[in-house]
Amino acid sequence: MDKQKQLILNGSLPKVMWQLSWPAVVAMVLYGMNNFLDGIFVGHLINNTALAAVGVAYPLAQFAQGFGTLIGTGLGSAISIWIGANDKGKLRKSLGTANCLTLIFSLLITIPCYYYADNLIYMMGGRGEIAILGAEYFRATILGSFFWIHGLALNMIIRAEGRMKTAAWMIAVGLIVDVILKPIFIDTLGWGVAGAAWATNISMVVYMLLGIWYYAGGKASFKTVFWSLKLDKEIVKETLSLGMPGFVMMVMIVVQNVVVFNALAKYGNDMDITFFTAVNRFYILLNTPLWGLMRALQPVTGMNYGAKLYERSISSYRMFSLTGLCVLLPFWLFVMLYPSGVLSVMIPHVAFTSYQLLDFRVYMSVLLVLPFMFMAMVWFPAIDHAKPATIISILRQVVFYIPVLLIVPHFFGIRSIYIASAIIDWLVFFMILYAVFKSINKLRSQNVSEEVNVFL
Repeated sequence: MDKQKQLILNGSLPKVMWQLSWPAVVAMVLYGMNNFLDGIFVGHLINNTALAAVGVAYPLAQFAQGFGTLIGTGLGSAISIWIGANDKGKLRKSLGTANCLTLIFSLLITIPCYYYADNLIYMMGGRGEIAILGAEYFRATILGSFFWIHGLALNMIIRAEGRMKTAAWMIAVGLIVDVILKPIFIDTLGWGVAGAAWATNISMVVYMLLGIWYYAGGKASFKTVFWSLKLDKEIVKETLSLGMPGFVMMVMIVVQNVVVFNALAKYGNDMDITFFTAVNRFYILLNTPLWGLMRALQPVTGMNYGAKLYERSISSYRMFSLTGLCVLLPFWLFVMLYPSGVLSVMIPHVAFTSYQLLDFRVYMSVLLVLPFMFMAMVWFPAIDHAKPATIISILRQVVFYIPVLLIVPHFFGIRSIYIASAIIDWLVFFMILYAVFKSINKLRSQNVSEEVNVFL
């Protein structure tokens, strides 16, 4: 670990970014393919109604992933800082706390979500056959909550160590299992939408077991006690504090989707739900390279912050954000120029109207500012300043999305959902830039203060 730590703390930032980013980007693209492949297999092997049902149910499944993100991002950010500060005591107790939190969160969500699946799908706007298939998909998915939470958390902690290649091949193995099982479960065995969910659940079991093999086998870059269920109050506090922005974002996305799908059900039809599902899944897929850069930025920023190299932490945010823009630009140009061909991958044998293609382009317009937004969401916790990320995540949904999407479709129809979403994200982009500049000034002031204290 000393070699990796020294690279992150002292190496050329472009070299550090390259070595950590490319495997992290590959890892997150592969992870994001689980969601995307659900859409392709369900759309092609079943029908468009089943695709709409999966689209309605998936945001609820993300709620379980949110707890994995809470543990993985929070504890991962803390571990990066502890590695930089050489805090061996907290590192040793960290995994026992992660295991305990995983068990608690899994029990809290699995039983009530399974029991109230029909009600939750109805809350999402599912009606008729969409509601029936959506509940079937959601029940199957929620039974795998423990594997989702634990697997995701362990992999994110591995990435927080800077072990991006290790995390990437683990995700790749899980994806291969998913791809092999999906057509067998959906079509050959005739399990339908539940088959898509169970294929992903089994891939997450594999994913989790690989994480256990890594930590229980002593392959981590720091000494820790894996086989433990002991909660450390201080570690729990830091985990929840630093992981809260990511968790709030996931919860708010669920809330946002509740509003969107209810508006689509009320003012549109089944095809409108299917279309939005396809658009949203392409949007998420194009985000996945940014998720990889986020995970690579976390240890770089966290370790340098822990070592009090504040200017290097600031430079890392700037470099990773601009790199994300460069990575995303060619894909953005392609989907903007050929939207019909892109959408046909998920919704076959459909002639899209000019209005639908325009809506698609409007919704995708914000992709160019997402690198700066996404990097900020992981950069704030990594410099032990999670509050701005949490506040902005809540404002984005509660103040903007929910009121606007409850009102606007009533007057302007479902097309206004795409326009309003784009306008809101552009506004949030400027809010984030303002918060970043304030944090940068705070870090620089802190740096000057510490230099003065050292001199005195």
